[in-house]
Amino acid sequence: MKFGMIVTPRTGTQWVDAVRAAENQGYRTILLPDTMYAPSPLPMLAAAAAVTGTVRLRPNVLAAPLRHSAALVREVAALQLLSGGRFELGIGAGRPDAAAEAERLGMPWGSARQRREQLLETVAAVHAAVDPAPEIVMAASGPHMLATAAEIADRILLAAPPGATEAKWADMVRIVRDNTDRDVRFTHQLVGIGERLPFWLGKHLGLTADGLRDTGAAALLPEDPTAAADLLEYRREKYGIDELVVPDELASAFAPILRRWAPSVADR
Repeated sequence: MKFGMIVTPRTGTQWVDAVRAAENQGYRTILLPDTMYAPSPLPMLAAAAAVTGTVRLRPNVLAAPLRHSAALVREVAALQLLSGGRFELGIGAGRPDAAAEAERLGMPWGSARQRREQLLETVAAVHAAVDPAPEIVMAASGPHMLATAAEIADRILLAAPPGATEAKWADMVRIVRDNTDRDVRFTHQLVGIGERLPFWLGKHLGLTADGLRDTGAAALLPEDPTAAADLLEYRREKYGIDELVVPDELASAFAPILRRWAPSVADR
């Protein structure tokens, strides 16, 4: 299993301290969302590259329609240089509700098919111009996007709703497997542990741990570390879901589970 942490930057000092702490705790990847309501992820990840030595760095995820591909190639090349090849290109075709963000940035927002085509062109441009080419981690949810990701992604983030069941994940994995012979691996994002959820899930979506359990939400882990670890191992073996992304709000609750794979430096 591999583990990434979504770190929320609040100040420059806090960001540096947080990414160093995540690296020392055994997280493999630092992730940062790409929205108009948070700092731009690429300069933040560049700063993280300068103060870390092993942890990998990934936007979670860039919306291809919000960037010119040539400009993105330049930024990716710079991040690969600065990080010593530790940058991973998390990218997608854009959230369905991101049209307003495109308008604010003065970028066209095409049809779903046009955005998928733009995504393919952007990834091809990065592969052609950046050496070493970064690992491509593509967010996908619907059948068309999953089939597109199957063509070119090294890893696929299962961008299902928070309440998605394991059966939903299994169906998404099946679509990818039906569209490629490559050994594509999968990632999912943790939505909660026991009774603990990230603040925004309750505040903005009105979700509760009880409600998620009632609907069989697969991304809600049990609080018992052994039960949680067994569940993650089962899904790794059955579906190839070998990476879990942990929001920093849940890091303390997740620590006993993480130590089963990656004990902190202090514990070694």
